[in-house]
Amino acid sequence: MSSIDFAQLFKPLLLVLLLPPVPWLLLVMIGAGLLRRHRKAGRALLTLALVGLWLSCTEGAAQWLAQRLLKPPPALSAQAIAALRSESQSRGDVAVLVLGGGARSFVPEYSGPELNRLSQERLRFGIWLARQVKAPLGYSGGIGWGAGPAAQSEASSAERTAEQEFGLPLKWAEGRSRDTRENASYSVALLKADGIKKLLLVTNDLHMPRSLRAFNQAAMGQIEIIPAPIGAQRAVPTDLQDWCPSNEGILRMRYAVYEWLGSITGH
Repeated sequence: MSSIDFAQLFKPLLLVLLLPPVPWLLLVMIGAGLLRRHRKAGRALLTLALVGLWLSCTEGAAQWLAQRLLKPPPALSAQAIAALRSESQSRGDVAVLVLGGGARSFVPEYSGPELNRLSQERLRFGIWLARQVKAPLGYSGGIGWGAGPAAQSEASSAERTAEQEFGLPLKWAEGRSRDTRENASYSVALLKADGIKKLLLVTNDLHMPRSLRAFNQAAMGQIEIIPAPIGAQRAVPTDLQDWCPSNEGILRMRYAVYEWLGSITGH
């Protein structure tokens, strides 16, 4: 079995096992199994698992974890955007690139594939930023490791959305990449060929540290990479509601752990 086949088969399964709340649920099973013979240890594991389950569903715990493990950059300020607009107009070698975050293979109301919510949010901000800075826009996103061979690339969906719904055609649509490293490798090659020297990189704040590392490695100092994250939150959660379970809390915790796993494995 080739390394590509292995990744396609086992990467999604490993993610299922490692992302919250599955590890805590497995700990519940282990703790329950120990109750008969080792009651004290079983109760301790069950207590730990229940606390972990609660925290893994809260925005406060997710943000605390993200700040310590990922250290995401802040959002671009209005002053920074104004300076970039002036630079783009004077130099002409500035570009905006949106990184894909996934797509749905079939959306009934559109009768076909569409970008998922994460990718749509990134694309929308990328379009807004490109217009603010007056720079060309690109999108990088293939079909992912777990997709089938007949799947349509994210880039093709983004190309259609950008032009038909926002009236801004993409200058670059990179649709071969399957992960962040390939996003960087393929996109940087396209941008270098067109003489781009400064790139505003758009992705979610938690994905940005890993993306910056990949793009800086691919650019080798020939393109300056400027982070333009979306979804940034307060550095320190202070609201009591931040420590109560919520849909956003679950999603952000899973995303933070996903990005941490990606950073330590080099993907």
